[in-house]
Amino acid sequence: MVKYYPLIPVLAIYLVMFLIGFYIEGMWQMVALLAFYCALGQSWNIFMGMTGYVDFGYVTFIALGTYGMALGISYTHQYEWLGIGIIFIGLILALFLASLSALLESFIALRLRGAYFAIACIGINEGLKHFIEGARIWGGSDGIIFYGALIQAFGRETSNHLTAFWADFAVFIIAALAAILNIYYMRSKIGYALTAVREDEDAAKVMGINTTKYKTIAFLTSGLLGAAVGAFAWGVKLAHVYPGDVFVIHYTIECIVVVLLGGAGTLLGPVVGGLVYGLSKYWLAVVLPGFQLLVFAPIIIIIIVVFPEGIIGFVKQKTKSTPLARYII
Repeated sequence: MVKYYPLIPVLAIYLVMFLIGFYIEGMWQMVALLAFYCALGQSWNIFMGMTGYVDFGYVTFIALGTYGMALGISYTHQYEWLGIGIIFIGLILALFLASLSALLESFIALRLRGAYFAIACIGINEGLKHFIEGARIWGGSDGIIFYGALIQAFGRETSNHLTAFWADFAVFIIAALAAILNIYYMRSKIGYALTAVREDEDAAKVMGINTTKYKTIAFLTSGLLGAAVGAFAWGVKLAHVYPGDVFVIHYTIECIVVVLLGGAGTLLGPVVGGLVYGLSKYWLAVVLPGFQLLVFAPIIIIIIVVFPEGIIGFVKQKTKSTPLARYII
């Protein structure tokens, strides 16, 4: 079990965050925001951190997860005997839509590299958004509003609990699951194959590694986790979805910033990056409303320049050959 020791600080941070939000009045929304960024960072890190491929269309999975949850609740809420099962149906549908998208993208985009891969992912994201709006499927540009469906299924009080607490609690669970999958991949044959792809994909192919297979595994896993985050953090929590809101590439940029801040390819990096990014964004929005982005951009640049391997990459170098090394990867 020694190889799983790095999970201890990650799960400890999540537990402390949850306890702070649960027991200190007025802190829950801020903690939920931090959990959202940590979960996204951990999910995105499985693919980008291990392969070096930058997926600028990652928000597609988050959006499809939101749509899956919206469709599941909208079409099954009238069946009273399902109870809380409509949430699980929505989650299954979210994962199904994300898996279809991931397999389609892996067939098209994973055959490309570098900027061509990034452009292809952006094209798929924008194409899907305009297809939904133009073909008017799933409500088109009008989107889907399903808070009324939640009230009809569970009543107003339970619906408020679902949107205000349980949706965020689910994000904590997804963040922990993403961390477990991250370290499992890092310590297994999959992780070694993905590292070989990141270092030199052509050499990996020559050595007999099925690069397409392992890239698809990482891409699918990352996409499913992103869809699960979208299903709860956007779907259940907001109880509505509009294509113009959920397919915005801005959220992919936030994933990149979070992972680069903490350290790509590390386990603790996305957590630290999510905390730094989330707290900075929240604090600056309170102190300097309207100017937070102007101040935040140079701060991010300075941190990345000072810590080119990320904050955890720097800490990892400083703790090398010390007892703390077994807990930091």
